[in-house]
Amino acid sequence: MSRSQHEERLFIGGEWTEPDGGHYEVINPATEEIVGLAPEASRRQVYAAASAARDAFPAWSRTKPEERAAILDRAADILQRDAEPNARLAQAETGATTGTARAMQVAVGAARFRRYARGALEPVETGLPPQINEAGPMGKAGVFGALAVRQPVGVVTCITSYNNPWANAAGKVAPALAMGNTVVVKPAPQDPLSVHRMAAALEEAGVPRGVVNVVTGSAPAVGEAAVDSPDVDMVSFTGSTSVGQRIAEVCGRGMKRQLMELGGKGAAVVFGDADLDSAVRGIGTTYAFYSGQICTAPTRVLAQRGIYDELVEKLTGYLAFMKVGDPAAPGTVVGPVISAAHRDRIESYIELGKKEGARLVAGGERPAYDRGFYVAPALFADCTNDMRIVREEIFGPVVVVVPFDEDEESIALANDSDYGLIDYVWSGDVAKAFRVARQLRAGGVGLNTVGRNMEAPFGGFKKSGVGRDVGSYALHAYSETQAIVWNG
Repeated sequence: MSRSQHEERLFIGGEWTEPDGGHYEVINPATEEIVGLAPEASRRQVYAAASAARDAFPAWSRTKPEERAAILDRAADILQRDAEPNARLAQAETGATTGTARAMQVAVGAARFRRYARGALEPVETGLPPQINEAGPMGKAGVFGALAVRQPVGVVTCITSYNNPWANAAGKVAPALAMGNTVVVKPAPQDPLSVHRMAAALEEAGVPRGVVNVVTGSAPAVGEAAVDSPDVDMVSFTGSTSVGQRIAEVCGRGMKRQLMELGGKGAAVVFGDADLDSAVRGIGTTYAFYSGQICTAPTRVLAQRGIYDELVEKLTGYLAFMKVGDPAAPGTVVGPVISAAHRDRIESYIELGKKEGARLVAGGERPAYDRGFYVAPALFADCTNDMRIVREEIFGPVVVVVPFDEDEESIALANDSDYGLIDYVWSGDVAKAFRVARQLRAGGVGLNTVGRNMEAPFGGFKKSGVGRDVGSYALHAYSETQAIVWNG
């Protein structure tokens, strides 16, 4: 293909628009080849996208829920129809393995549009118990009824992460549209092409002009404009805590709603009575999914002293199955990380861990490939909770193990973190597992599993985020609640 055939355009007000800033290269992390050319929007064009969303909001917010549901359903059909080429694109952009690109990226993206097609039909009005008020300065005595009504927020900027451009973008766009909001989508600069494909599916599904807008760019100014535009009412962001904090400052000045899913350093508490093989398989997902580039990963293992050595031994043995290589090749478990810069960052943490006195049990080297941004999965033992490799989010295939003695110590260690997204508990004593879970300062806790219930609320405590989404909680996140009260 020629370079021009790879060039994408911005999607503003229902038109595919040439970018003011030209294009930049999107690189395949496995081959270092050019996947395509992404558009570089100007601040003016980002503001135009937000203005188009503002103009489209009144009509879309009044659209019948059944019509919004039908459009989301058709979008899901189109995504499923094009699943294979979409998965190939996702793999090329992100470096995900074939199974991950198909099942956890594209398929989950389509499933979320299907879920929120149903969500568009969920009730938005809740009757409240009547209240008897005596006569006074506020008026006559009477029985006051009340109704809580969820209304769309308005224009929502959706800023997505690079680790899963399909599921993450769909998880924001679909519930926002279902509730009657209009959106400006700003994908991560590393892999925006999948989001352009998603916008094309929505256009084909019949979404009205201006309801969905996509702006991309490698420069920070593009994301900044998508946040500070006066036409934006809400920002939904997935990414690092440091960027989330800067976005929150801007939102605070404009009193804009926020939904923030930020960093994580998930604690995996493994007690002496746990099924260690199950724990090892769960912890091993850190390496397997997105090459450790996942905020929900159980990267911080807290192992009870009696099983500490055995658990470290089993985790070391598990690394033998973590085949690193071409994500498109059969048998590959760990593909590349997203960029050379991120690979260097991960390697710097591995060197830091050695300097801090942690024991590198296995892995951490750079595989001898001619091309690609690869890091071999690394396992550190004999760590302490004050080490930076234990406290800071590495966002790569690195697991650290910290010993503990008593149950209460494990809770204190798990909670001694700036993060609180998802923690995990492995124990054969179910009552103890629930007791410990209730004391962990995390938005979610997995008991003897790393699996998730996709109707359960998702979000973080502390610096891991603000708000909750997934399932019906996402519909509430993209809503404002109005109270209607009457006397009589």
